[in-house]
Amino acid sequence: MVRQDFFDDPAAPAAIGRIPGASACVRDERGRILLIRREDTGQWALPGGIFELDETIAECAVRETREESGVEIEVTGLVGLYTDPRHVTLLDDGRALQPLAVCFHARPVGGEARADGVETTAVEWVEPGRLGEYDLFTNHAHRIADALTRDVPRLA
Repeated sequence: MVRQDFFDDPAAPAAIGRIPGASACVRDERGRILLIRREDTGQWALPGGIFELDETIAECAVRETREESGVEIEVTGLVGLYTDPRHVTLLDDGRALQPLAVCFHARPVGGEARADGVETTAVEWVEPGRLGEYDLFTNHAHRIADALTRDVPRLA
């Protein structure tokens, strides 16, 4: 089974818990946004994933970005906290969970953009004006919109 996300869907399974995670809206010196193509849904998204016990939530965003895209980042600010009881994620192990996600502003500090071949099938730096050309993962489209309109940090 492939991961399924339900948004305000009466057919969604009842969530049995929460799944904490982090993502990063990484912008390069040209203002382009780092997107990954998810292996599980085929959609484009910000790099991110599940928060592990031995790390801070910001470290989660850094680790997940490195693992999924090959890009090393520095967190520069907070985009927002995202949780909605109408959003349920059905994982491939059959658990239905409500996501609780923190999205950060970040900038690249090293590495080379490349897909990991496991969770991601492609990685691209995308001009904000071209985002409409991409099939964006629904909840990440909201995060990107917020990142583009809320306290965008200056890049060093």
